[in-house]
Amino acid sequence: MKIVIIGGTGLIGTKTTERLRKQGHEVIAAAPNTGVNTITGEGLKEALAGAEVVIDLANSPSFEDKAVMEFFEISGRNLLAAGKAAGVKHHIALSVVGTERLQDAGYFRAKLAQEKLIKASGIPYTIVHSTQFMEFLPAIAKSGAVGEAVHLSPAYVQPIASDDVADAMANVALAAPINGTIEISGPERVRMSELVARYLKASGDPRKVVTDPEALYFGARLNDNSLVSDNDPGLGHISFEQWFATAARK
Repeated sequence: MKIVIIGGTGLIGTKTTERLRKQGHEVIAAAPNTGVNTITGEGLKEALAGAEVVIDLANSPSFEDKAVMEFFEISGRNLLAAGKAAGVKHHIALSVVGTERLQDAGYFRAKLAQEKLIKASGIPYTIVHSTQFMEFLPAIAKSGAVGEAVHLSPAYVQPIASDDVADAMANVALAAPINGTIEISGPERVRMSELVARYLKASGDPRKVVTDPEALYFGARLNDNSLVSDNDPGLGHISFEQWFATAARK
């Protein structure tokens, strides 16, 4: 089966491509650096010719409100139009648990706009809502940095390792479209401030985490339900400690 992965050279894309190729599928790892650009349309028609499945893992290079909305709307429209013309049978997109609850933040507004385009496209689809990747912990710490402290919300998170995300995306690619949304999470529910403190300590970073209920998460105020799923999510197997032990060796 021919599968096209948009964002196929990124973190999740590279791992998903590897898994599907090992199972004998023809996988196109599509990205601007491989000649496929969903913003300009360059290479889209050629890449999607004969494809049965498209997995959209592309992410905006900017999280600024206007830029991120333009990225997901333009990219989404171009990709869905090309997919429809090519007769794609299953369109899959990776999104974020809590997207509909965090509309104060421009990134989540843009992801919701992307999801609405997919649902209205007429192409059979599956949307995968994932909790935050463990690989995103440094960026979360950076977002809350104030001098020598890191101010973060005590809201619950349930981060998932990228290897577990890639396993899930590969499985969805080989399953029938559900015309709906599934959710995936990591194995441990923990408060964001506590988890980042563990990460900084394990990394030898001397900064202290300040628990601040008013701290914003990329523009959105969080509560204990914002970033976690109670909708029977598929659970990853890799714990924070297992992930960090591997990440520290790289």
